[in-house]
Amino acid sequence: MERYEMVATTLTGLEQTLATEIKELGGERVKVLKRAVSYVGDDALLYKSNLALRTALRVLVPLTEFTAGNEDQLYYGIKDFPWEDVFSLNQTFVIDAVVGGSVFRHSQYAALKSKDAIADRFRQKYGQRPGVDTRNPDIYLNIRIFDHKVSVSVDSSGLSLDRRGYRKVSNEAPINEVLAAGILLMTGWKPSQPLADPMAGSGTFGIEAALIGTGTPPGMHRTFAFQRWNEYDANLFERVKFELSKNIRDKDLKIFSRDILAKNIDIISQNAEMAGMDEHLSIKKEDFFESSPREPGGVVVINPPYGERLQMADLESFYKKLGDTLKQRYEGYDAWIISSDPDALKAIGLKASFKADLMNGGLPARLVKYEMYKGSRERDDLNQKSSVS
Repeated sequence: MERYEMVATTLTGLEQTLATEIKELGGERVKVLKRAVSYVGDDALLYKSNLALRTALRVLVPLTEFTAGNEDQLYYGIKDFPWEDVFSLNQTFVIDAVVGGSVFRHSQYAALKSKDAIADRFRQKYGQRPGVDTRNPDIYLNIRIFDHKVSVSVDSSGLSLDRRGYRKVSNEAPINEVLAAGILLMTGWKPSQPLADPMAGSGTFGIEAALIGTGTPPGMHRTFAFQRWNEYDANLFERVKFELSKNIRDKDLKIFSRDILAKNIDIISQNAEMAGMDEHLSIKKEDFFESSPREPGGVVVINPPYGERLQMADLESFYKKLGDTLKQRYEGYDAWIISSDPDALKAIGLKASFKADLMNGGLPARLVKYEMYKGSRERDDLNQKSSVS
């Protein structure tokens, strides 16, 4: 089977985690890029990547690269590519363009220029042009321009891979599914350990943990853009799905999704049921500050409120109380907190053993790990002035 290059895109800070996933799936010549990972594989790996990667947003197949210093060079660089080998007249297409640098400044204009170039090539060759469909196209094209370098790819995913399909309802500030999965993978959480999400919101952490814990590929129940490609192999796709399904296990997971708001409990329950993971989650209305974990020695993940997302009268006192609760009630746990408010993190009063810069809801955020060792309460009390820099 022919092998070719693929590029899986991701969120800032998840590149290494995605690279590890790709290697485990069998990707070769894996290379970490900015918000992306390139690798080599065949059609089976392309299908498997879309179905199984938890931290990928899209899986692209590069088509061509060229340099362009102005709009005419962009136009002819696109027009010179044999698009008739990629899709046919009776198929619709859409272009997603991203530009950066000083040469091209408007992504919509770059997309329009590229669309015209493709249409003109078809018109000159066949006397007709394919249609553009921005809602449900047959072919998704991806164009990235940075200064003079133009990279053109076909998008095999279509709808972004973080759109798992289970989150039909959400609260004010849900965490992205890919980000939640990436954080869980970074924690090193094992399905045999308890996982606590005491500020669960829409339940994304718990649902993603259940998918990981049962070995369920996140894309098993959705469709992809490559299924409309002329060379799509439906039999191969079904074989890949069957092989992946053999890894699904009905495990006894200890995942505790908690929230103080009754409306969020309803949301979590609906989303977990939609994902088919409701039997693996313990869902309950509970106040984090007045409760303790049900099981010893696990992982707690928290996406607390912070200023830019949710308004709070006294954010620092909230975070201080959060840190005090972890010290007093979560002995033996690894606590992982993501926040875009560095001052609030300082108020937690614990010394972080790990830090990573991520993006959460379009905002720069920091993921920190606090190891709540047994007997560490007294030591942490001495480190109240520790800060996260």
